[in-house]
Amino acid sequence: MEPSTPQNVFTPSQLNTLARDMLEGAFPSIWVEGELGNVARPSSGHLYFNLKDARAQVRCAMFKPKSTWLRFQPREGLRVLARGRATLYEARGEYQLVLDHMEEAGEGALRRAFDELKARLAAEGVFDDARKRPLPAYARRIGVITSPTGAAIRDVLSVFARRFPLVEVDVLPVPVQGAAAAAQITSMLQSADASGRYDVLLLTRGGGSLEDLWSFNDEHLTRAVAASGTPVVCAVGHETDFSLAEFAADLRAPTPSVAAELVVPSTDDLARQLRALASRLRATQLQRLRQAMQRTDRASLRLNALRPQARVELLRRRQAEALRRLESAWHRRLDRERARVRHADAVLRAHHPQRRLARLRERLAAIGHRPQSAMARRLSNDAMRLRGLVRSLAAVSPIATLARGYAIVRDADGGVVRSASDTQPGAALDVHLSDGGLHVRVIETRSPPADDSTP
Repeated sequence: MEPSTPQNVFTPSQLNTLARDMLEGAFPSIWVEGELGNVARPSSGHLYFNLKDARAQVRCAMFKPKSTWLRFQPREGLRVLARGRATLYEARGEYQLVLDHMEEAGEGALRRAFDELKARLAAEGVFDDARKRPLPAYARRIGVITSPTGAAIRDVLSVFARRFPLVEVDVLPVPVQGAAAAAQITSMLQSADASGRYDVLLLTRGGGSLEDLWSFNDEHLTRAVAASGTPVVCAVGHETDFSLAEFAADLRAPTPSVAAELVVPSTDDLARQLRALASRLRATQLQRLRQAMQRTDRASLRLNALRPQARVELLRRRQAEALRRLESAWHRRLDRERARVRHADAVLRAHHPQRRLARLRERLAAIGHRPQSAMARRLSNDAMRLRGLVRSLAAVSPIATLARGYAIVRDADGGVVRSASDTQPGAALDVHLSDGGLHVRVIETRSPPADDSTP
């Protein structure tokens, strides 16, 4: 009996292609956790290795450039968490994983938990900048929540002593890593905030791995930082480390030392500011003093110009100056006329016109009397004007008013008493009269008499 002819016959290539399509369709993306083995990175930049556990292993490939983006150095025995697709290398018929992401196993899980909690708290507004408060410019008392034996507290206290020794610092000891650390840190933060003792709370610790810093990613601690009534400054780990407590804090600092510098001012800076303020104060005082002196001088000049004696003296000086100019003008004119007369007299004497000479002599005599008459009239008019001004000034002078029987009454503070209601019995008053003053005491006050015309 002859063997039957098979219906479907595959070549190795066809079989491998079919198997690859089935694998890729069944496992388009899969996470695998295992230990690295046979790690190789050829000059092409691709990464080849095995992922294994105690019973089996699978061949893996991670092609460039994804292999160059890894945040860690792959090495034998390192436990990793990888993501990729299952496929089959057709040329050899080997089953393998082609990876697009890989991370250290323990840190990767924590990182995913960190990202999920961060997204949830951010959606609730726990990290909003609007709820964060500025730090006080000059904190008098600071509570430092940290390990009392770590390097962070030594750095913080050193900065405080160097920059601002006057600040009071309380070290509030807590464990900063371990299973119970988050709960103790939260309790200490809430107690310090409720005490109302501190102007600023500084939550800090030194660097470490993600696992070491995980206590500061606790949800209860993060919410306590956000709800604190006292401003909170958080500095956890190094500059590249970030924790949820730092996102919720009012201020995040890259290191504990920088946090201490941000919390307190520098005494050197304060001294420079004080010197600058003192210089500005002196300059302002000098400027205002000069302005006050200038105002005083101008007021004095205006006051002197308004005094009756000053005005009378000014008028007298003006009158004397006018009379001097008038007399000088008349003398010059008289000299010119005399010169003309002398010239005419010489001419007349040369031609002997006796009658004309007589008229010229009469004219000269009349001109000689004219300046004196004009000066006399001008002096008389100015004297009358001056007497009028003196009478006007005397009419409004307080001294003349006192001379007519009036008085000026002042109280003990020097204020003028204008009404009987401005004083009361027993009050001491000063009464100023035209020829002296009186010191009196009020016995009683009386209202003005009623008007007789009032019905």
